Parts: sequence; structure tokens; C-alpha cells
Amino acid sequence: MRQLIRKSPSRLAGFWRDRRGVSAVEFALLAPVLLLFYFGMAELTEAMMAQRRLNHVTSAVGDIVARDPVLTNAERNDVFAIGATLMAPFPSNTLTLCLVSITSNAQGRDTVAWVEPYQSPPDCPKAGDVLDIPVSVLPAGQSVIMSKATYTYTTPVKYVSKDATTFRRTFYLRPRVSDAVTRTP
Repeated sequence: MRQLIRKSPSRLAGFWRDRRGVSAVEFALLAPVLLLFYFGMAELTEAMMAQRRLNHVTSAVGDIVARDPVLTNAERNDVFAIGATLMAPFPSNTLTLCLVSITSNAQGRDTVAWVEPYQSPPDCPKAGDVLDIPVSVLPAGQSVIMSKATYTYTTPVKYVSKDATTFRRTFYLRPRVSDAVTRTP
């Protein structure tokens, strides 16, 4: 029994000096943190791509409408279909769009001339509403097309962020061919 006790300190000291498993222990401690970081960065990158797509959709849809002197029902449907297509590869079921023509009278009072919503946007003004648009965007006596969009992004992985994120964008574009874009059926 005494021999066992005498050899124990040397075995314990040998155990502490042995470095063969250090890499495996370090990897076991760092692997979960690195995996969480990897999946978090992947989710963040996807969310940023969805946000950039929304920027592109909002500006492109408003630009298409601003290039035509008259917006018809058929053109409106085409514009909304283009917006949904531009959102790909992200699903467009949570995309909402609002196209608004705003005119300013000689006194600078900004009034909504017409509104075209897509998938019930939550903050779309109504025709006849008075808005306060900065003079640098809409000078007195002119008109502008306001393109508003929202997109609710839900991450497919849900390791880091379990909640959906809603992105919102608004663009103002001046009509290109006429003083104002009119709305006809």
C-alpha cells in the first residue's frame, strides 16, 4: 500500500505534464463558440441581402412608374409582378408595396393624388391626404412619385435570431416624361 501512495504523486505530476490531449480539449471548448459565430454571420449576411433586395425593389418599382406619364391597371399589375420577381430568391409573400403620386400646389401644400397598394401595406397614405414632404424633395408646384416598401424577413436557420425582422424603405422619384404621372383604369 505504501508503494502505491509513493507512486501516486509522480503519476499525478505526469498527468499534468502530459500535453497529448490539449488540442482536443481546446477544440471542444472553442467549437461551440465558433459554430455559433458561423451561423450568426450566415444569418446576418442573409438578412443584409434581403435588405438590399428591398432597396432595389423599392427604387426600381418607383422608377418604372416615374418613367410613364400614365399608370393603367395593367401597368400597375406588371409593376407589382416585377417587384415580386426582383425580390427573388427571397419569398415575396411578406413584401408590401405602396405607390403614391404626391402633388404640391403653388403654396407648397403636398396632397396625395392617387395611391396603389400591393398586399395591404400598413403605412400607405390615402388619396387626398396631406403630407409634409421636404421642399428639397418636392418643390411647390411640382409632383413626385413616392415608392414605399416593407419586407418581413424570417431567417431559415433560427439559431441566433428567432424573431422576424421588418425592413422599410421609401424612395421619391420625379416624373421623367410629364409634370405628373396620372392614374387611369
